[in-house]
Amino acid sequence: MLLALSGCAVQPDAHAPAFANKPYEMFSRTAAIAIAVGQWRYWGSPVVDTPPSAYHPADAQAMQERDPGDWQQVGLYWWLGMNAGHFYDRWTGKHDATGKKFPPAINGRFAWSAAFISYIMRIAGAGPDFPYSPNHAKYIDYAWNAAHGTIPNPLLLAENPTTYAPVPGDLICAGRDRASTITYAALPSHGFFPAHCAIVVNQTPGMLSVIGGNVDDKVALTHVPTTTRNTLQHRDGTIVDPRYDWFVALKVLYQRQ
Repeated sequence: MLLALSGCAVQPDAHAPAFANKPYEMFSRTAAIAIAVGQWRYWGSPVVDTPPSAYHPADAQAMQERDPGDWQQVGLYWWLGMNAGHFYDRWTGKHDATGKKFPPAINGRFAWSAAFISYIMRIAGAGPDFPYSPNHAKYIDYAWNAAHGTIPNPLLLAENPTTYAPVPGDLICAGRDRASTITYAALPSHGFFPAHCAIVVNQTPGMLSVIGGNVDDKVALTHVPTTTRNTLQHRDGTIVDPRYDWFVALKVLYQRQ
């Protein structure tokens, strides 16, 4: 009987601490938000409301993610956020999997915003149900498939940005670079595309406050305008935020063992 019971237990991940593997408490919205806010405060509570293209650091060597203490913090996001057994779980804010420093000019190859979201979900107690990944596209597709009934007992559901009003604890996602004009109707992607997701930490009429990783090479808070219905897009699909093409909201199903 003990063997049978052990076969039904949650399979631990070698990188996760015991309190997250078990987890000690239920996976909660309050915990996820608190973890995100705590990390934001660690990085100095920066607010970045400028468009992504407006950021041009005068000195690439001054990237905060490469500072002593901070590159190790990024390393924790990779190590704890990823499942064990992948080369990228050994990355830091300035080192590759072999421990060699990579030049600042190619730091985009080591983008850690998805690792940051995965870290929050892991530490908050999502357990094995979250699709931990170095790429946002994986859990965006997961959430779309879950919303269309192809994943049993899912943790995430993709919601239409024209009708759904994100609440604190949800994720919102935008395309980047070649995928900057991706739409909700184009999902699922069936593969990789560049994206950025952030966790909602506060909602007021017409505005969301979200925290994301690797925003100007740090964890930063961004204010996202919404419609009067608190949606990311108008009914005709026009995006409210002129800086980011927020094309999907991911509802996180908290309060799970």
